[in-house]
Amino acid sequence: MRTATGTRMGEAALLRLLAWLSPAFPTGGFAWSQGVEAAVETGDITNEASLLVWLTDVLCHGAGRADAIILRHAHAAHNDAAALSVVAEFARAVQPARERLAETLGQGNAFALAAAPWGAANIVGLWDLPYPVAVGALAGAHAIAAGATCAGFLQAMAANMISAAVRLVPLGQSAGLRVQAALEPVFLAVATQTTGAELDDIGGICWRADLAAMRHETQYTRLFRS
Repeated sequence: MRTATGTRMGEAALLRLLAWLSPAFPTGGFAWSQGVEAAVETGDITNEASLLVWLTDVLCHGAGRADAIILRHAHAAHNDAAALSVVAEFARAVQPARERLAETLGQGNAFALAAAPWGAANIVGLWDLPYPVAVGALAGAHAIAAGATCAGFLQAMAANMISAAVRLVPLGQSAGLRVQAALEPVFLAVATQTTGAELDDIGGICWRADLAAMRHETQYTRLFRS
């Protein structure tokens, strides 16, 4: 039988994740597209099917997998400032483009400031925190499971890119929601597969996504910052 305390703690963890990863949480995620804007311009993303393929690849073989591994290491290092700084330095170094670095740092710094009401003493005051580092460290400090945090983080990442694509392609809201639903097994799979992964395991084969992030820097007409 579950105790009342155990049930309450589980519900508290869920509420915190829902708050921190909500589009309403002031990280400024709406301003970034992770190269989706450039991918739409070049015709890599033209419809619902191509968006699903693009996001699946990014999650499984690109930034999604890398951020999940980084998040897990930040989660484990949440109470060790020196170790957390090493993870943050690594996360900054592996960004493939200037705008992607600006994106993860902008959202990470905003997250750390916004999370202050939850007693985020372990990340408040640490500047230039990549976004998955900030989320992972705070979740670790609150004893929220790393796997659940990873899955939620990946879903939020995809949701932001889907929102950008809905406006840019354009796609209808229903198409965007179908893509979101289709990606649920991917979120869970990547969260599971990154269990025990080392920082040295980070790598990717999503070169078109990386090139899109680079190309966006000189794109003539832009609605998003990446």
